[in-house]
Amino acid sequence: MIVEETKSYPYKLLLEADPSIPHIKEYISKGKCYVAKEDGEVIGVYVLLPIESSITEIKNIAVKETWRDKGIGKKLIKDALQRAEKNGMKSVEIGTGNSSIGQLALYQKCGFRISEIVMGFFDDYPEEIMEDGIRCRDMIRLSYSI
Repeated sequence: MIVEETKSYPYKLLLEADPSIPHIKEYISKGKCYVAKEDGEVIGVYVLLPIESSITEIKNIAVKETWRDKGIGKKLIKDALQRAEKNGMKSVEIGTGNSSIGQLALYQKCGFRISEIVMGFFDDYPEEIMEDGIRCRDMIRLSYSI
C-alpha cells in the first residue's frame, strides 16, 4: 500500500466519513488530501488540515468498505501522524460523532485522548445521522501529542 497526496478528490469515499459536500469542499480547499492505493485502486483517504502553527487535524478519514477490518485505517492514522511530525507539528486532533463507536476505539488505540465534546455539532446537518441505533448529535474531539 502506498499513500500519496492527491488533487483528484475521491468524494464518494470522503462522503462515507462526512455526509456534507459543503463541509468537505470547505476543509479540502484549506488542507491536503492523501489517498491510500493498492495496485492503483484508491482504498482509503484522509485530509490533514492545519489549525495553528503547531496543530493539525485529521479532518476526514475513510476506508473503502471492501478493505475495512484489514488495518488500513490504523495505517492511514500512522501516516498522518508521521507527516504531521515531519512538518513540525506538536499535536494532531481528530473529531468523530458520539455514535461512531468503532472510530472512537480506533483513535484511542492509536494513542489519541478525548479532549473535548462539542454538544449539538451534528444537529444542523441536513439529514439525521444514525449509527448502531444511536443518533449522532455531538462531536467527540480527541488529540495526540507528538
